[in-house]
Amino acid sequence: MTKKPARKTTAKTASVPTEQVPLVDYLRLGARPYLRAHECTKCGARYFDRRNACAKCGKTEFKNARVKNAARVKAFTIVHRAAPGVPAPYVSAIVTTEDGTTVRSNIVNCEPSPDTVRLGMKVKLTTYPIGTDDNGCEAVAYGYQPA
Repeated sequence: MTKKPARKTTAKTASVPTEQVPLVDYLRLGARPYLRAHECTKCGARYFDRRNACAKCGKTEFKNARVKNAARVKAFTIVHRAAPGVPAPYVSAIVTTEDGTTVRSNIVNCEPSPDTVRLGMKVKLTTYPIGTDDNGCEAVAYGYQPA
């Protein structure tokens, strides 16, 4: 009887999560992640958190709307001081997507410098892991990166 060699655990196999959960409920994961907003059926205003009524027109009916992934930087700041455990500096921004939705987010995967981030810069939605629990469930956040 021949003995089978023990299976080696590589960094690649060890890091494959058994499940992924989004950090916020309006982030949809999958092959092509996207954000989902609540859109007012009367005026089209969009919100990411639950609303009882539209802040723009007062209507109380909403539908789900998929937010476009492509966007442009509308405003940004480079944060140099952060809470303990949060790496700084980083870029905090407001982006406007191609469909006009305003999103607060960080600009990721680029140098946090005014030489690399600029107003009007094209960005696109991306996701990244922020931690894994003992059962292999991976928490996933979103940000925007240069397009």
